[in-house]
Amino acid sequence: MTLTVPDTDLITLVRDGDVVVLSGAGLSTESGIPDYRGPSGAFKRNHTPMTYQAFTRDVVARRRYWARSFLGWRMISRAEPNDGHRAVAALQRNGLVGSIITQNVDGLHQAGGADRVIELHGSLDHVICLDCGEHTPRLELDDRLRAANDGFGHDFDPDTVNPDGDVDLPEEHLDRFTVVDCTGCGGVLKPDVVFFGESVPKERVARCQQAVAEAGLLLVLGSSLTVYSGRRFVVQAKQAGVPVAIINSGPTRGDEHALVRIDAPLGSTLTALAAATT
Repeated sequence: MTLTVPDTDLITLVRDGDVVVLSGAGLSTESGIPDYRGPSGAFKRNHTPMTYQAFTRDVVARRRYWARSFLGWRMISRAEPNDGHRAVAALQRNGLVGSIITQNVDGLHQAGGADRVIELHGSLDHVICLDCGEHTPRLELDDRLRAANDGFGHDFDPDTVNPDGDVDLPEEHLDRFTVVDCTGCGGVLKPDVVFFGESVPKERVARCQQAVAEAGLLLVLGSSLTVYSGRRFVVQAKQAGVPVAIINSGPTRGDEHALVRIDAPLGSTLTALAAATT
């Protein structure tokens, strides 16, 4: 197993340590979770992600999301970390990687053995009440949704599960889905993730900015950097003189800022990188 050229440049940068990882949906595709903009990604299937405005203002949109998420959660919760996640964790154990900033909401970095993970967009395994602010486990909500929707189901193509945790589902299946509310106050429940149109909490952004400011290298993995939420850290690194390396299948909006740019599969490339820097 070998690294894609320019492997020596990347190996040297990583061996110097103080690496901060910025990961995106492309890192989880080898775990069976399609990304947004790849060849079989959500946007190629004309998937429209749920927006915060629609979720909070439209009862029908909220029911649509929870019906689709009810099914999509089956696959997200069963997904296993892949070689890429395990390689990042190995680099961290070897003292080369510090913080991991992930745009993903699937929890696979932690499942693969990593810690010091900043979940920029939150995590699907928790739910928040928009009225009282209570946080509860997603598994608890799933039990309640199962009880309220006995017999609700639909055979779906696993490739239609989206990175935000829902699945494409025909509209005619939605009318018979029942949404449940907060057990504490009866308020609206929302997955503890940042929807499109919603701002990342300022204190979370500040933690990421501090990590990048102190980094010896910002290593971008599996992100097209199309959304500013993640791209801002690449811009910050460039302005601060922190070198940027990008491994991604396809071009990114941060390529002009990268000292090293590798277009290759994440799993095999990161496994080789971990081995070469041991």
